[in-house]
Amino acid sequence: MSELRLCMLSSEIVPFAKTGGLADVVGALFVELAERGIEVSAFMPLYASVRAGRFDLEPVAAVQGVAIPIGDAVYEFSLQSARYPGSERHVYFIDCPTLFDRPGLYTTDADEHRRFLLFTLAAVESCERLALRPQVIHCNDWHTAFLPLLLKTRYVGRAIAAARTVLTIHNIAYQGIMPGSAAPDLQLGANFTLLDQGDLRAGVINSLKTGIKFADVVTTVSPTYAREICDSPLGMGMQTVLRAHKGGVVGILNGVDYREWDPRHDPHLKVHFGPADLSGKQANKRSLLEEGAFTMNPAAPLLAVVSRLTEQKGFDLLFDVLPDLLRRREFGFIALGSGERRYVEFFESLVAQFPGRAWFKSGYDETLAHRIEAGSDVFLMPSRYEPCGLNQMYSLRYGTIPVVHRTGGLADSVRHFDPATGQGTGCVFNDFDVMGLSWALSTVLDWYGDPALWQRLMQNAMAEDFSWSHQVGHYEALFRRLSA
Repeated sequence: MSELRLCMLSSEIVPFAKTGGLADVVGALFVELAERGIEVSAFMPLYASVRAGRFDLEPVAAVQGVAIPIGDAVYEFSLQSARYPGSERHVYFIDCPTLFDRPGLYTTDADEHRRFLLFTLAAVESCERLALRPQVIHCNDWHTAFLPLLLKTRYVGRAIAAARTVLTIHNIAYQGIMPGSAAPDLQLGANFTLLDQGDLRAGVINSLKTGIKFADVVTTVSPTYAREICDSPLGMGMQTVLRAHKGGVVGILNGVDYREWDPRHDPHLKVHFGPADLSGKQANKRSLLEEGAFTMNPAAPLLAVVSRLTEQKGFDLLFDVLPDLLRRREFGFIALGSGERRYVEFFESLVAQFPGRAWFKSGYDETLAHRIEAGSDVFLMPSRYEPCGLNQMYSLRYGTIPVVHRTGGLADSVRHFDPATGQGTGCVFNDFDVMGLSWALSTVLDWYGDPALWQRLMQNAMAEDFSWSHQVGHYEALFRRLSA
């Protein structure tokens, strides 16, 4: 098989920095593609949190003190690298303290667009200075979406301009809108006209829209989401430019890293278990109930949420449904997450209304997230929209039955269970409304009341395989086709 040289750009890569699924996806792809013999290089910013982390960073001698002008400023960056844990491959970090030594990965600062423009330009400069000669450059989300245009303008005549580009949209709601007055920062010269003129007249530049227009291939993280963003309001205003792309939008379902998420060897669990012996799941449930000071019958079902608490995740539907159901049916509820205050207050109110039956922990706790997946019976993901989602796939592996809205990657990874045939892996509701979710929760509680039925459903769920070893082949085929 011919050699393939690939460069990946991402604003976050697990385990170095993470705010969501983007980091998991890029980290897993990096490792899986390298294991397939692909010459893959990955770049991300050197944030303050990464610098302070337990990573053995080493300066890359060939790329130190490089100046890049952006608008009326000149920024200096250097390159550092660190070995990816469990791999012999190294990840490259763009070190520019002026832009990246800030409390969080992302900011609302006026120069936010410059932070990621510098990151993109610095990655290209580093590729050239290290003679990496990528045939394909994989951009992820708005942070690196200017790269396809820059290769066709600023870098014309240089070897790297021959690289083909893939832009993956992990969540189209985040588009990198910057003021039109920042256009000179791109230094496009006469190519200024390539920017969307309607947006400029409105006083903005849309980073993601620019990337969609000029990337050779646009992908997103599930087949259903690929259709939704082209043909429904879920496109968030990008429907026209997506439909105009000559290659359409390719939907590739995200995979799961079962090295981290498998109850048979999960280091966060007190007792391991698998489909052949589910006694360990009950042990994890008892431990979780004890930790949350539950006084409910341990034989009753335990429903769970682990999530960012945002409108996208559909928790508005729970406001009316969950308190009423807790009054009428016997079950417990646990939630872990942080986000908008109205959702935090709602989950706190459940704890006050139903002591001993509800537990809420604000924030994020990786160990607790694993224990919740292992110890719960039902996992709630009533998302308004979901590009892919990972927790529903984690839940399946742990025998924790997902209740999901039929959208995006949820529709592609959970099959509604049919008690008559014994086929299916979860509970899927079609209409995003209170009646739809109420029906779904009542249905799954009824299923739980039939032990033989529930046992069959758990076995179905745990037999599913969404490992990256399956999904990465779609990316490899795409990258090889572009490099041919």
